[in-house]
Amino acid sequence: MALDVVDLRSFYASALGEVARRYIGRIVVARWDNVAGLSIAGIGFAPPFLELVGDAPLRRLALMPAAQGVVNWPTEGVTSSVLVDTGLLPLPDSSIDRVLVVHALEVSDQPAGMMNEVWRVLTPGGKVMVVAPSRGGLWARSDTTPFGQGRPYSRGQLRDLMRESNFSPVYWDEALYVPPFTRPSWLRSAAVFERIGGKLALPGAGVHVVEATKQLYRPVMARRASLKVLPGLAPAAITPGQSGRGRRGTLNRKYQSAVAVSPGDK
Repeated sequence: MALDVVDLRSFYASALGEVARRYIGRIVVARWDNVAGLSIAGIGFAPPFLELVGDAPLRRLALMPAAQGVVNWPTEGVTSSVLVDTGLLPLPDSSIDRVLVVHALEVSDQPAGMMNEVWRVLTPGGKVMVVAPSRGGLWARSDTTPFGQGRPYSRGQLRDLMRESNFSPVYWDEALYVPPFTRPSWLRSAAVFERIGGKLALPGAGVHVVEATKQLYRPVMARRASLKVLPGLAPAAITPGQSGRGRRGTLNRKYQSAVAVSPGDK
């Protein structure tokens, strides 16, 4: 099920969306604290988090899937958002230093194809950060938030996807231990939930956050070659003392006999 850009924008304008933005964004900012002169792209609905990344990046792009829709971003200045096919990104090879994937992987029909495109556009040594709903969290079980749409992931599934797409995970984290309830009392307790859940590594976080680096090589699968000798092409045996001339003469006589009895002459 595709997410709608209007619903996503409305969610992050709400109090619960601000909680999600704060605690996921805290991880993004901590990992990408120095992006001066780098190019950053967000795939899915990344503006709420791209706005938190400061330190004068060279450029920030919001690549929004066609099924989701697009909104103008930022609201002031030159537009940096564009509608894309996540399986065919409109970017040159090795042109982006950082890619943030949020609200994209869980609703993609071809997650491996999307990650292969991320690998293509990343520079050598570039990094991708993926935010995906956790299968064991309450947020994936509630359809009142964007994290309750699509396919949630386990940590093992994300690890396998990263490796299949030629990425090496270097950092794992979790966020949104607070239940996805809109009651003000729960929202005021969000900091307590995040602090205790993160410190004790409790199960039940709402999202996984994994950062991975681009591998500079693609593994070559070993193939077993089999050599089959056709009986009709096997070399003729030469008896001791038989000369090469005599052998050629024998082969010529066999060829002439075959021509003599060919079906065309009957």
